[in-house]
Amino acid sequence: MTWHPWGQLRGLPRSVWVLWTAVLVNRSGTMVLPFLVLYLTRSLGLSSSRAALALAVYGIGAVITAPLAGRLADRSGPRRIVIGSLFVSAILLLFMPLARTLPSVLAMTLAWAVAGEALRPASLAWLTDLVPPDRRRAGFALNRLAVNLGMSLGPAIAGFVAQVSFTAIFVLDALTSMLAGALLLLATRAGPHDALPAEAAAGAEPDRRRAWRDPAFLYFLAAILPVQIVFFQHEAAMPLFLVRDLGLAESAYGLMFTINTLMVILIEVPLNSAMSEWSYRRTLATGAFLIGAGFGALGLARGGWSASATVVVWTFGEMILLPCTAAFVAEAAPPARRGEYLGLYSMSFSSAFAVAPWIGARIMESWGSRVVWACSFAAGLVSVAMVRGLRAPAPGRHAPGDV
Repeated sequence: MTWHPWGQLRGLPRSVWVLWTAVLVNRSGTMVLPFLVLYLTRSLGLSSSRAALALAVYGIGAVITAPLAGRLADRSGPRRIVIGSLFVSAILLLFMPLARTLPSVLAMTLAWAVAGEALRPASLAWLTDLVPPDRRRAGFALNRLAVNLGMSLGPAIAGFVAQVSFTAIFVLDALTSMLAGALLLLATRAGPHDALPAEAAAGAEPDRRRAWRDPAFLYFLAAILPVQIVFFQHEAAMPLFLVRDLGLAESAYGLMFTINTLMVILIEVPLNSAMSEWSYRRTLATGAFLIGAGFGALGLARGGWSASATVVVWTFGEMILLPCTAAFVAEAAPPARRGEYLGLYSMSFSSAFAVAPWIGARIMESWGSRVVWACSFAAGLVSVAMVRGLRAPAPGRHAPGDV
């Protein structure tokens, strides 16, 4: 039988493609968050440090919301949480320009983060319900394709819109959220997972494991945390190194993201389809190693071309690791508690995003950039060693023999 790079996407339920389209529309409207600090400093006259507090508050809201949204998705159904998140966040975005003082801005930002970030774990739980187990890695890669396509459009459009009116980016962001919510409301319908847990519907004995008290799952989160922190070095340490230490122009840093985005869009889904038979241990270890090696190799970079080569390496790691981690969580979780497990996983990801830039910048400030990249490679190897010790998901939920 001939292998087709996009073959695992054939025959997926219609709801998967509706959800994919909604995510693409929503992410294409991602305009406010990338420009929030600029808006607060230019339109409200806040200092840079005070404006940055809004991003910190947003990060705190994201960390708090993920596990709560996951549990709500288990109880009320992920479809309700996804649609509710889109509409509520849209309403809050429309009212945010009315906040003119720092306390009111921080309050609105926190409310927006809680509403908007509920989307992530709920949409992952919904996608898990819709995609057959043997196609979940490709399904999560498809979801990331929508996110990356949208994120490549939204901030670029917002840059032009903001030159005319900062208020307009709030309106456009809100409208895309409303459009995505309306699409899901009208083009999908509640399934069994929205009314009754799958196990109960099948008459099976419920699996009573809880994410916070599942040692195997907590070990998994601990195993991927080092490489997650490495991955987010592209937020602070990497641009500082490229511009300050290598003397590259800021546009060169932007080009690195273009390379990353193009690779994700063109390669990630076929790559995960080709690796669908790989065991979880092998896939996770490969992804963690490539991310660690890619960022570690920045210590050897001497110019734009060599730095670009490291981006290619860690982007392959990203494309392998991130869909696999989400698929592993969906596979390991009890069916009736997938939202809870995916919520805790999302929280760990948000936590890494919150601390990683500070850790990298602090190490760079104290010991220099080469130490940052050496530590990145070492942290990647720690994750490789730890994921090699993962236990298989509970019996009956994973077909291949090895985890």
